Amino acid sequence: MACPGLETPRLVLRQRSYDDIDAMAAMDADPEVMRYVEPIADPVAHRAELLTWIPDDEDPPGMGGWSVFARETPQRFLGWIVLYPLEGWEGDVEIGWRFVRDAWGRGYASEAAAAVMEHGFRTVGLDRIVAVLDPDNQRSRRVCEKLGMTAAGKRRAYDVDCALYVKQRP
Repeated sequence: MACPGLETPRLVLRQRSYDDIDAMAAMDADPEVMRYVEPIADPVAHRAELLTWIPDDEDPPGMGGWSVFARETPQRFLGWIVLYPLEGWEGDVEIGWRFVRDAWGRGYASEAAAAVMEHGFRTVGLDRIVAVLDPDNQRSRRVCEKLGMTAAGKRRAYDVDCALYVKQRP
């Protein structure tokens, strides 16, 4: 299993599964959720892409994607967190997140990402974790700051210029 289950005081994080595809597709259909990401042009192709996001035996140990749920409503999908080598960036591992709009502003992204980041440093043994985001995405910037990440300029990722945030292992 690539992603071990993780828990926080308010959240349960479990490895993504095929059961999450409908909720992920519904989240990604919200234009406001996708405001700073490439919009979904073809929902059928997007759904097929989401199927490739389910962890498998080829994922690096301890890395992949987690689905996030509130402890009080464990059947309600809130969003996802990823910890995965950033393609084209030798040795860098990216943390990323996306949450349904009605979960915004509650600290869920920061809480879930902090648990995954701690897992990355302590269990996986990473020395550095990066986040790349649209420079205008103030919500994600605030999450990075809450995680103790440092702004490190701009860098190209996913064929666009991104703001780069970095955190070294404590």
